[in-house]
Amino acid sequence: MKIVVTDGYTLNPGDLSWDEIKLLGELTVYDRTKPEEIVDRCRDANIVLTNKVPFNEATLAQLTQLKMIGVTATGYNIIDVQAAAKRSIVVCNVPAYGTASVAQHTIALLLELTNQVGKHAASVAAGDWARSADFSYQLSPLTELAGKTLGIVGWGNIGQQTARIAQALGMELLYFNPSPKENAFAQWVPLQELFIKADYVSLHCPLKPDNMGFVNNEIIQLMKPSACIINTSRGQLVNEQHLADALNKGRIAGAALDVLTTEPPSPQNPLLTAKNCIITPHIAWVSKEARQRVMKTTIENVRAFLVAQVPRNVVN
Repeated sequence: MKIVVTDGYTLNPGDLSWDEIKLLGELTVYDRTKPEEIVDRCRDANIVLTNKVPFNEATLAQLTQLKMIGVTATGYNIIDVQAAAKRSIVVCNVPAYGTASVAQHTIALLLELTNQVGKHAASVAAGDWARSADFSYQLSPLTELAGKTLGIVGWGNIGQQTARIAQALGMELLYFNPSPKENAFAQWVPLQELFIKADYVSLHCPLKPDNMGFVNNEIIQLMKPSACIINTSRGQLVNEQHLADALNKGRIAGAALDVLTTEPPSPQNPLLTAKNCIITPHIAWVSKEARQRVMKTTIENVRAFLVAQVPRNVVN
């Protein structure tokens, strides 16, 4: 059984081990794979493991030996799952591995918006404090989160974990989910009401055809001028030009994003130069602990397919 990993560096930059997967077949690991290299590298593969390398219908048609694709992530929009199903190729993912890590990063972005720790630390390192006439100074207003309202769009595991941490900070909690879910600490409200009332809006919903770019001029204009947007979910949920325009015009106070529509972004991405916009390079999921869970579940997915012949975490 031939197993090919197309972009192994993303999951394992050297601090994890491929040894258990090696026991399951003839393993080839590529750190990175360009689109034009996919077919040649995967032509003889029976199992492919991929994180962000895409497999569309045209590519799948050329991989006649392929029986399983293991996505080393939760999101699987990089795979044409219908085309895979037509060819009896099982597609598996890794659900719920990053709940704690992504929620933690969401709160880190929230705190960076309110406390600007990075900006002040850089200022001190540049000598500004040593030159200051005062014992204390601030580069921007600092905001206390207790009593502020956090609106969470998407009430899955990550959204709920983010809400628990925010509750410990004393925040009021609203959430929107297509289907309201019973809980003891957050109030369901319609989507537009959430954007109207929230001081901070955090996106935790999966990307679907009907919500692509839903954070646009129409919904941003409902927000308070003092409000901010946080996105650790999917970049395509946001119309980036509309958000950049709103930030530059002072229509809203700030944004903190771990995901963009195209990653890495082009230098022309308007958010890279937008006012009060914090961007991190899609690292919310990347703690070692989270990646260890991805590796463990991926191994279990492959083993279940090969040994038990009862695939786990199938998405197609």
